[in-house]
Amino acid sequence: MTQVAEKKSSPLTHFTRLEKQLNVNPSPSWLDELRANAMRRFEEVGFPAQKSEAWRHTNIGPIVRTQWELADAGSMTGAADLVERFTFGDDAIVELVFVNGHYHGELSGLGKLPRGAKVGSLAEAIAKDGEAVQKHLAKHASIEANSFVALNTGLIADGAFIHLPAGTTLEQPIHILLVSTGGDKPAAAHPRVLVITEENVHATIVESYVGHEGQTYFTNTVTEIVCGADSHIDHCRLQQESTAAYHVSTMQVDLGRSSTFVSHACTMGGKLTRNDLNCIMNGEHAYATLNGLVLIGGDQHCDNHTLLRHEKANCPSHELYKHVLDGRSSAVFKGQIFVQKDAQKTDSKQTSKTLLLSDDAYMNSQPALEIYADDVKCTHGSTTGPVDEDMVFYLRTRGVGLDAARHLLTYAFAADVTRRIKVEPVRRRIEDYMAARHGLPQDLRITDVTHHDRAAL
Repeated sequence: MTQVAEKKSSPLTHFTRLEKQLNVNPSPSWLDELRANAMRRFEEVGFPAQKSEAWRHTNIGPIVRTQWELADAGSMTGAADLVERFTFGDDAIVELVFVNGHYHGELSGLGKLPRGAKVGSLAEAIAKDGEAVQKHLAKHASIEANSFVALNTGLIADGAFIHLPAGTTLEQPIHILLVSTGGDKPAAAHPRVLVITEENVHATIVESYVGHEGQTYFTNTVTEIVCGADSHIDHCRLQQESTAAYHVSTMQVDLGRSSTFVSHACTMGGKLTRNDLNCIMNGEHAYATLNGLVLIGGDQHCDNHTLLRHEKANCPSHELYKHVLDGRSSAVFKGQIFVQKDAQKTDSKQTSKTLLLSDDAYMNSQPALEIYADDVKCTHGSTTGPVDEDMVFYLRTRGVGLDAARHLLTYAFAADVTRRIKVEPVRRRIEDYMAARHGLPQDLRITDVTHHDRAAL
C-alpha cells in the first residue's frame, strides 16, 4: 500500500474542494460515485512518501507542497501556436486537440473513420454513450495501487475516447495532442484517455504532451487501453513539455488472446517526470513490446516504472529502454517482469542502456524478475556508461570533429529505439529535437549514421 505523506505537506482537502467544483455541472450518477470513491481513496492514502520503495528515488515534494488549481479550460494563450508547431496535419486520420485537459473541436481535425468507429471527447462520450464508457472507465487503472490514479479519477472531467469496432483497420494514426498553457497561478490538468478495441483491430495511436518552455504546471494523466483478441495496436507517447513542468502518467494496458501491443515512449521535457506503464497479458499468445527513450539534461529528472505481467501461457514480451543523460540530470528505470504460475512457455527479454554525457548525470537502473512458472525463458540486462572514446577516435580518423563525433554517437545510441518507430512525424520530431539540442542542422538525422556505427553501440 502507498504510504501516507505527512499531513502538513499534503493539502488533501484542497483537492477535495476541486472535486466538488466538478460536481457543480450535471453528470451521471455513476460518474459522481466514481469520482467520490476515488477521492476518498486519495484522501485515505495521500501522496506517496519518498520512503516508499516505489518512490524513494524521486522527490515529489514540489508537487505535494504546491496549491494547484484546476487548469483553465478557456485559457488559450499560446495554444494555437503550439498546435501549429506540433500538429500532424494530413499525416493523421484524426487529430484530437486538448487544451489544459479539455477538448477543443475548433483546433482538432476529424477525418473519415470506418463505420462504427468512435473517436472524440471523453466528456461528450459520457453524455451520449455513457454505458460504453462506464463499462471500462477506471476498471483497469487501479485507484488502490496508485494514488495519482486515484487523484486523476477523482477529478475526471475530459479526455480522449476511442472505440474501434471489430475488423477496423486504420492506415493513418490517431493523434491525441494535449497542450498545456500554464498561467499566473500553478495549474494542474488531469486528462484521461480511454481506448477500447474489439477483435481484429489494427491501429496506431499517438499521445503528444506539449507546452511552452518556462511555464510551470502539473500534468497528471491516465491512459487505459483494452486490446481485443487478434488486435494489433501500435502506441507512441511523446512528452515534450516545459522543463519547468511536472508530469506524472499511468498507462494500463490489457491484452486479449493473440493480441499485439507495441509501445514507443519518449521523454524529452519536464522538470520532474514519472511514467508508470503496466502491460497485462490476459490472453494466451498475447505479445507485448515496450520501447522507451529518455533525452534529458540540466536538472531534469525522469522515473520510468514498467510492468510486464504474464498471466497466460505462450506470451512473449520484449523491452528496450535507453536513456541519454546530460548536465545534472538524473533518471530511474525499474522494469519488472512478472510471470504467473499458469504462464508457461513465457519468453521475455528486458534491456536497459544508459549513455552519460556528463560526469554529474546519474542513473539508477533496477531490472527485476518475479517468476512462478517453471517452463520459461526470461532475461534482463542493464548497462550504464559514458560515450565510447574508441568510437570517438574512429570517427575523428575519418575527418569528423570532436563535438560532432560525440553528437553522432549519441544519435546512433538513440537510433536503436527511433528506427523502430513507424510513425514518421514522431520519429522526425525526436530527431529534430536532438539536432536542435546539439546544435546540428536538422537535415543531419539519426538515419545518417552508418549501420557500422549503430552496431558498435
